[in-house]
Amino acid sequence: MVFFKDISYMLSHVFFMVFIYLFLVPRYSKKKTIAICFFSCFIMNLLDYFKLNLFADSKLFYFFSTIVQIAIAQFTGLFISVKRDSRVLFISLSASNYVIVGSITASILYIYTGNVYLALAGNLLMHLTILFVLYNKIANIFHQFLERDIEKSWWELCLIPVFFFCSFSCLAFFPYTLYEYPENILVSIFLMITMLVSYIVVLRYLHSETEHVEQYWKNVMFESYIKGLESQNYLVRQSEQNLKILRHDMRHYSAMIDSLLEQEEYDEIRNITGHINEVVDENKVNRYCENLVINTILLKMAQQAQSLHISLRLNVLVADRIPVNEYEFAMVLANLLENAVFSVKDLEPPHKWVEAKIHCTAEYLLLDMENKCSKEIAFDSITGLPKSNRGKGHGLGMQSVQAFLNKLDGQLDCYCENGRFKIILYAKFM
Repeated sequence: MVFFKDISYMLSHVFFMVFIYLFLVPRYSKKKTIAICFFSCFIMNLLDYFKLNLFADSKLFYFFSTIVQIAIAQFTGLFISVKRDSRVLFISLSASNYVIVGSITASILYIYTGNVYLALAGNLLMHLTILFVLYNKIANIFHQFLERDIEKSWWELCLIPVFFFCSFSCLAFFPYTLYEYPENILVSIFLMITMLVSYIVVLRYLHSETEHVEQYWKNVMFESYIKGLESQNYLVRQSEQNLKILRHDMRHYSAMIDSLLEQEEYDEIRNITGHINEVVDENKVNRYCENLVINTILLKMAQQAQSLHISLRLNVLVADRIPVNEYEFAMVLANLLENAVFSVKDLEPPHKWVEAKIHCTAEYLLLDMENKCSKEIAFDSITGLPKSNRGKGHGLGMQSVQAFLNKLDGQLDCYCENGRFKIILYAKFM
């Protein structure tokens, strides 16, 4: 019986660590994360050995050692995760409920069959089934939420796994086990079913929240795109109108030039031709690249920079068709350029400039952006991204940039040096 409990508990600890390793986004390297999980698992198994073998008759020791094991398990999840907030705690607490289902299944099989190996096999099979199903169904949902900065707290959601865990523990393990009160088996089974149904509801909520966030950013992107198209259309119409006027007046200019030629007033002729060239240049619609979406966003950002008397120097190489989602790429450009424009808009005129190299070809993507920096910039110690000082609701743009680059398996580097802020994004496609 002691052998059965030792192996059953050990399986629970092992699968708990596997759950948090697969479901959380680690901040450390793969080897270091595995080493931390292995060490925590070893400590919890050592405590099981004490409470099940050396101090088996002490319910007080059983209780306190279990509390310590819970603390170690939850702390491990928070420690290895790239984020340390209520979302991570919710995932770790949920993992505790997933593995406890395997332990209860093993106990039920042992009570009804009396076969240790059959019960342990059922335990292992249940753990593997739950792990396989949940990893394929919800791991991506959790990863998406952990990669975003979401203002809404998950502390209320954490109560769901907490109460389920306490209910399972009281029914199946402490103060009396299912072996002592097999009448609790039916209640435990229905509680497991209730837990699964509850988690379905929670996961639907999470999925709905994810879609809401994604839809929000798409709406922001399309709103910016539409405004850019409206601005571009206005410029084109205004230019066409001005050029029509110029064409109408050309016969007058031509007559003036003929008259001045007869009088040999060449300097005045140069002034007239210079004026005509200025009118043509003023009504020329800039075209930064062949891609309509990217060109529209760049035109909109250039117009914004011009309204603030900021010099925007662009080196653009973007083909008509690019190997990335052009709307997501345009949103990245809009976010970065807007951040740069905002950071220099209050500076003195000589320092109001933004330089950007924007290349997107079939082989690679490169964004190299630089601007004057007069204030100290705080960087996140985990992500390496600059923190927004614009208050609540800001800073999400950089998160969307990081998410876009993660899809491409690219690299991001940003730093502030000698009063200049520089950010470089690079991804290789071939």
